[in-house]
Amino acid sequence: MRIESFDLPVGDHHLRVRRLSAGESATGTTLVFLHDSLGSIALWRDFPERLAARLQLDAVVFDRRGYGESSPFAPGTRTPEYLEGEGDRLGKLLQQLDVLSAVLFGHSDGGSIALIAGALYPDSVRAIITEGAHVFVEARTLEGIRAARETLRTTDLPKKLTRYHGVRTDAVTSAWIDTWLSPEFRDWSIESYLSRIACPTLVIQGAEDEYGTEAQVRAIVDGIAEHGESLIMQGCGHTPHRDAPNMVIEATAQFLEQELRPMA
Repeated sequence: MRIESFDLPVGDHHLRVRRLSAGESATGTTLVFLHDSLGSIALWRDFPERLAARLQLDAVVFDRRGYGESSPFAPGTRTPEYLEGEGDRLGKLLQQLDVLSAVLFGHSDGGSIALIAGALYPDSVRAIITEGAHVFVEARTLEGIRAARETLRTTDLPKKLTRYHGVRTDAVTSAWIDTWLSPEFRDWSIESYLSRIACPTLVIQGAEDEYGTEAQVRAIVDGIAEHGESLIMQGCGHTPHRDAPNMVIEATAQFLEQELRPMA
């Protein structure tokens, strides 16, 4: 699989993008990977390459603004509507990259963004796979974030994250923790978007997810109605693609092969 990395100009900033090419066997559909609130291209490790190879699809992996090797966050305070904004920007990014038919694979914040983009850009999004996505705020999420804040304070996790985000590590962790724990965020919800999603959607969650309960899964599947399917993975936490990558790859492949055959 051929890999190309480049900086993509987007208005007044740039995004770091990695494109994976499956070669002559690829179809016209592209896998697009959306990282979590502390994530980056590098933190996906080899999962995008493995899933793209299994499906024989081209793929795009990118650092959102503020993360990894992309430009720093935009000036100003992050608002509770930041995920909705990212969903809208994703649709425009797909257009800029000439991705006309996308399968979105989103983890955590990336999963929420994938759902929003699926509602806003139904002509471009053929299927969605989410892991640990949130559509409303619940107590488990806030408890998990408070625990993560303590871990960041008392361990070498910030040093590890610096390998991926450099001098912006504090900004990345603050953007996540301060936003989600703010009083203004308590009533946040994207449930109103779900009924507008018309594509097949696989909702994956670890049974031991430290940031959400199965109520998130039920809300997504019920909101999408006949297009939604759930998968609760035993023995997995918030990141099933790291805890059980082979199972996630096969579950995703079987879902897409069933729902989208032939993918073109």
